[in-house]
Amino acid sequence: MEKFSRVLRGYDPEEVNDFLDKVIAKVETMVKEIEEKDKQINELKKLEQENANLSNKIAQFERMEDNLKRAILMAEKTSEQIKLTAYQERDIIISDAKKNASRIVNEALLKAENVEKDSDMLRRNMIIFKKRLKDALSTQVELIEDIENIDL
Repeated sequence: MEKFSRVLRGYDPEEVNDFLDKVIAKVETMVKEIEEKDKQINELKKLEQENANLSNKIAQFERMEDNLKRAILMAEKTSEQIKLTAYQERDIIISDAKKNASRIVNEALLKAENVEKDSDMLRRNMIIFKKRLKDALSTQVELIEDIENIDL
C-alpha cells in the first residue's frame, strides 16, 4: 500500500498524482496484454480452419486432426478464462483505484476543513489577545498619568 507524505493541507498532491499515474500505467499495460491475447486467439482460430481443410484432403491424418481440435478447443477455453480473469482483475483494480481516490479526496477535504477551523480560532484568539494587550497598555498609561498628577 502506498504511503503519502503529509503537507499543510493533506497529502502531497504530487505523490498522489504519481501514484495515480502508476495505477493508470498498470491498467493500460493490462489492456494491451488483453489485446495481444485477443490477437493470439484469432491466430489460433485461423490455424484451426487451416487444419480442418488439410484433414479433409488427407484421410490418414483424421486422428491427428481430432487431437488438434481438442487441443485448440482447450486453448480457446484457457484463453477465454485468461481473458475473463484479466477483465475481472482490471475491473477490480479500477474499482479499488476509484475507491482509494474518493477516500483520499474525502480525507483531504476533512483535513482542509479542520485547518480552516483552526485558522479561524487562531484569528479570533489573536483579536482577543490584541484587545487585552491594548486594554492592559491603556491601564498602564492611565496609571502613569495618575502618578504624574500626584503632587509631591
